[in-house]
Amino acid sequence: MGAADFVAAPSNAAALTLIEAWPDWPGPGRALAVHGPAGCGKTHLGHVFQARAMAAERVVLYLTEARELPDLPPDPVLILDAPNLDETAFFHLLNRLKNEGGDLLILSREAPARWPVHLPDLASRLKALPAVEVAPPDDALLGAILAKHFADRQIAVAPEVIDYLLRQMERSFAAAAEIAERLDQAALAEGRAITVPLAKRVLG
Repeated sequence: MGAADFVAAPSNAAALTLIEAWPDWPGPGRALAVHGPAGCGKTHLGHVFQARAMAAERVVLYLTEARELPDLPPDPVLILDAPNLDETAFFHLLNRLKNEGGDLLILSREAPARWPVHLPDLASRLKALPAVEVAPPDDALLGAILAKHFADRQIAVAPEVIDYLLRQMERSFAAAAEIAERLDQAALAEGRAITVPLAKRVLG
């Protein structure tokens, strides 16, 4: 999940550029939403951002729910990865960051402007929130991710194995990691190289 392990591609280039531009985000209560389907790499981008903020000696809070935070440190950096939203708490959090300073990175499947919120003031704030989409990974990116997982395990895999896996697998980073682990375990158990026949059997 480190920056050195992140594979840049056209599908995530815009989001990565904005993450790397921090802390030069505009306005008080600086905020950015990164949205895209499950498995597109949002969580990895969140960890890249977290490491960047910690390297700048900022206090980082990784939130899995929007809730009241009475003891926020000065000028905090918040990462919100929350599928279920308490609208009132989130609206108060946005106001607090705007008034007192701080940074907020939101990770979500849908752009905040499309969230089905009921508070009119919150809906207005969400529509004005800067947002960038991460598209599902294409074959080139998924192939690079697979190759990196195998290389990290010191396994040489032929291009035809990667091509076969790309035709069979779910289009997500999580699936690439799981497949590499399963094939590694099978190859170790059988004392053989990872080949297309082995991949066919392991993938069922």
